[in-house]
Amino acid sequence: MADQTFGIIGGTGMLGSAILRAVVQAQTVAEERIWVASRSGQLDGFSDHPGLSITTDTTALIAASDVVLLCVPPAAMGTLSLDLRDKLVISVMAGITINRISELTGATRVIRAMSSPAAAERLAYSPWVATEATSDADRAFATALFEACGSTDRITQEAHLDVFTAMTGPVPGFVAYFAEVMADYALAKGLPPEVADKAVRQLFLGSGQMMATGDARPTDHVQEMIDYAGTTAAGLEVLRGSDIGAELEKGLDAAVARCRTIG
Repeated sequence: MADQTFGIIGGTGMLGSAILRAVVQAQTVAEERIWVASRSGQLDGFSDHPGLSITTDTTALIAASDVVLLCVPPAAMGTLSLDLRDKLVISVMAGITINRISELTGATRVIRAMSSPAAAERLAYSPWVATEATSDADRAFATALFEACGSTDRITQEAHLDVFTAMTGPVPGFVAYFAEVMADYALAKGLPPEVADKAVRQLFLGSGQMMATGDARPTDHVQEMIDYAGTTAAGLEVLRGSDIGAELEKGLDAAVARCRTIG
């Protein structure tokens, strides 16, 4: 990747700037070889990286870049005129299919991925799928890019990216909703708001760390608590007997369906 120039179109948005920060911090690409397109010509939060090239001219960015990352809002993609026929194109736009990207840009070397703003903390999960026209070097670039953002996998079915868009893309999204419910419960029981907030934040931090390490899957952690037959087991048995799982599935289905129409 040392000799590749990397351009980001949409690099000032939440996701684009998060990926940019991950790449810069990991030194995946030297900052002198990174271009960012910005309508204002400004890039907030990166004043300590003077080597970055910021431009309002996407044509200049494309001309300078070997690899172009597309992370503009899906609705805006159709309004852009981008000739990317000779480039490796990596997209993290929700709902915009590989066929649509090729139609709009002329690119054949296309990698479509899903990431999240957690990339700024190198905590994103970024699965991706590639066209047959991509080379081993192209796929190695994508792997290095998304490893800088957290963890990654190459997958084989493009339709599965819509599932990840619903599940892992909206960080903290669904997880934050469960935290909100638990914080509201604590408030209803009379806990001070600042204490309830701190307790729930720490709970989810600790839970995430425990589930992120070791071989135990989420279902293993749940079963361990139930087998212990303590206070948590009593609550989990109630939840397992409720409709909460089915309702969560409906929410995820709604998010997947929206992903498949947003582009």
